[in-house]
Amino acid sequence: METGEPELKIVTNPFRGGSEPLHPEAPYPSVAAQRVADLLGQCPVHMETPLCAAPDLAEAAGISGLWIKDERGRMGLGSFKALGAAYVIARHAADKAAKPGRATLKGETYVTASAGNHGMSVAAGARLFGAKSIVYIAETVPEVFAVRLAAKGAEVRREGVDYAASMVAAQKAAAGEGMTLLSDSSWAGYTELPHILMEGYLQMAAEAVKRFPGVPTHIFLQAGVGGLAGAVAAYARTVWGKAPKIIVVEPEAAAALQASIEAGHSVVAAGPDSIMGRLDCKEPSLIALNGLARDADLFLTLSDAQVEAQLGALRDAGFATTASGGAGVAAVLDAQARAAVGLGPEARVLTFLSEMPE
Repeated sequence: METGEPELKIVTNPFRGGSEPLHPEAPYPSVAAQRVADLLGQCPVHMETPLCAAPDLAEAAGISGLWIKDERGRMGLGSFKALGAAYVIARHAADKAAKPGRATLKGETYVTASAGNHGMSVAAGARLFGAKSIVYIAETVPEVFAVRLAAKGAEVRREGVDYAASMVAAQKAAAGEGMTLLSDSSWAGYTELPHILMEGYLQMAAEAVKRFPGVPTHIFLQAGVGGLAGAVAAYARTVWGKAPKIIVVEPEAAAALQASIEAGHSVVAAGPDSIMGRLDCKEPSLIALNGLARDADLFLTLSDAQVEAQLGALRDAGFATTASGGAGVAAVLDAQARAAVGLGPEARVLTFLSEMPE
């Protein structure tokens, strides 16, 4: 179904609960959360992030309760992405040595493209185990991000007018220079490492499930290529079954998952740049698409203005973040989105604050 408002579109998932993946060439997301916990338990900087009740925001939204899983302090990297690429690299180190250390992956090089926090995770993970990292960034990425990457030990290469172009450059470098490509998305022929990467995100899902009081009625998950949303949705279904209604939130400028659900296969979305930069992804990860086609109930798009309008309320409540990091919570606070989803006074909602403010 669709609303009559041009700035918001909501689509009911016709594939919900299906047993066949939309793209058989890619797997479903992993739900092996204990494997993640066991490895992270060996990391001295790993600590659980808080699940915070937000009663004032819940009251403003007219719902029974709102809980926010706060990923801003995750492992000192400022976002949930700390659980992704760094986890892949840690798995590689653990496979190579019984007690991996700072020289375990010496001689290895990981290369990626990034418009945000994924590159930081690659750089931090590589540095921890003695590998090198190369991060391609587009011409439009702020210099402050290049400085942050360099401080983590990454070699930064600027190439391309946008993220897609910098990813092409990273792929060419991996093939031509014998490096390991470590993307946070997946496509036909490239699924093994992204599958492990998404598995790392299960840690925040497992922590949220452990701390949530009872069972949520709704879970709002912001999505770019879909890694966070796909991992959390898969784990939530494993633990809570059919009970929560799972809503995927995307920028209207980059509704790749919603458009793919409508088409029944992966499609490239068209649209202008969005202020939700880390969610401004025009093509979904096939692994995430498979999982969300099975596990999500609704796909919702919000305009930049709708999300931006809620950032002040989040800041005032102690949850300062970016438009990307707060998009899921913004959907709960937006009256039009609440009406479209059917959030009522009995709703008990789980959301994720995925990154720190810039």
